[in-house]
Amino acid sequence: MDQHKAMTADTFNQNLRTQLDTFLDDHRQMLNASLEGLTEEEARRSLVPSRTTLLGLVKHAIFVERVWFDEAINCRTRAEIGIPATPDESFILDDGDTIAGIRQAHREACEASRLAAAPLGLDDLVMGNRRGPLPLRWVYLHMLRELAQHCGHADILREQILSTRA
Repeated sequence: MDQHKAMTADTFNQNLRTQLDTFLDDHRQMLNASLEGLTEEEARRSLVPSRTTLLGLVKHAIFVERVWFDEAINCRTRAEIGIPATPDESFILDDGDTIAGIRQAHREACEASRLAAAPLGLDDLVMGNRRGPLPLRWVYLHMLRELAQHCGHADILREQILSTRA
């Protein structure tokens, strides 16, 4: 049985919060793993007209974690957190951005998100989102949608990159 089937079987009879946590962590891990085995050049390779690159996708995922779990739950501003003002800016790669650095920063952002959400129930309201008060359940569902979309992008970009290897 592969890891995904085992994860699904293990969580099938768990409560909703455990299921959401498990699926969210699974998507986080899949996106982070999209950078495994790539060169720095491959991870930065631009294959679409937008700013989307594999390294940029994972950097954007750091931004998303911080927006939804630090800004929304902890009510800290983006300036206080030290993240860009807009999602589009979060894809911009700095010269110092590396696969190892971005992957580690992503793991740290995910852990901080888990800690921020841990004391809350799914129906508890988070107050720091620009839309106004939202239940944690909505944050989880939004994050799953966002990460699933970006995992799909990453799969396609990675496939394109690996197909160009000799």
